[in-house]
Amino acid sequence: MTTSKKRALTGLRATGNLHLGNYLGALRPALELSKTYDCLYFIADMHSLTSNRDPAALASQTLDQVATWLALGLDVEKHILFRQSDVTTVTELMWYLSCVTGLGLLEKAHAYKDAAAQGNEVSHGVFAYPVLMAADILLYEPDLVPVGKDQKQHVEMARDMAGSLNAIYGDLLKLPQPIINEQVMIIPGLDGRKMSKSYNNEIPLFCEEAILRKKVMSIKTDSTPLEEPKILKGTLVGDLYALFGTGQQYEDLSSRLQSGGLGWGHAKEELFVVINEHLRETRARYMEVRRDEEALKATLRMGAEKARTIANATLHRVRYALGFR
Repeated sequence: MTTSKKRALTGLRATGNLHLGNYLGALRPALELSKTYDCLYFIADMHSLTSNRDPAALASQTLDQVATWLALGLDVEKHILFRQSDVTTVTELMWYLSCVTGLGLLEKAHAYKDAAAQGNEVSHGVFAYPVLMAADILLYEPDLVPVGKDQKQHVEMARDMAGSLNAIYGDLLKLPQPIINEQVMIIPGLDGRKMSKSYNNEIPLFCEEAILRKKVMSIKTDSTPLEEPKILKGTLVGDLYALFGTGQQYEDLSSRLQSGGLGWGHAKEELFVVINEHLRETRARYMEVRRDEEALKATLRMGAEKARTIANATLHRVRYALGFR
């Protein structure tokens, strides 16, 4: 990894299958940054423990994510791909940050507030989730953290925690900047809400073609008769089509729908085609890469070694300032 460029960091939890929302909102924008930044990509398996209590599933989903990054073209020689739990110093930094973070700040976290509002039992892991996320970020001193609109708060909280530590002990931790792709802030799911595994409305990224088609055909539409004109803009089908089709394809479908004689079922079929064509080659690469688990594990070992080098330097500086010499 070079040192002349600025650094960007991206982390995704290992919970369930990655879906089109992950791809458009996180994976693709993060890979785009690799053209101009030194990038770290980590699999947040420790974060996953707040909801994933199946060790075998966690291990499998971790390798799924490694294969996904590789299939999408990540160059692990130039950039770093690692597993969160392989760099255990993150939990030590989490403790230091916890000691300068007020309960009031944590009570403002969206995930905690949502869980509490729904009457769900809230574990300390859910409550302290922002502190571990802050440690994930601050340990590697990124300049930029690409996030969705709903995750921007976590970067802001990390900046707050770093500012608190810096105010007491000196200029120890870099304050990162969140970066949001305004065009793909919220990816709609099958029911119009944000695409999410928790809503069970996702379209898996690398599922078989038959499953992909079934998912797309289940997108909610209105009951406008076949022969009547329809407006593509502002619909779920239209929003997703705009993300995968070309501008010309979108305008063509929009024109034919507006002319009447074309149903939403036909439009969803065309949406399936453009999504499937977009993913076909990458899906084939994923299936091939995913079969070699030993190679995937070797990739994680290489990434962990590189990540530890950065993490240890940061933590050594923090320990010294705190008096642990």
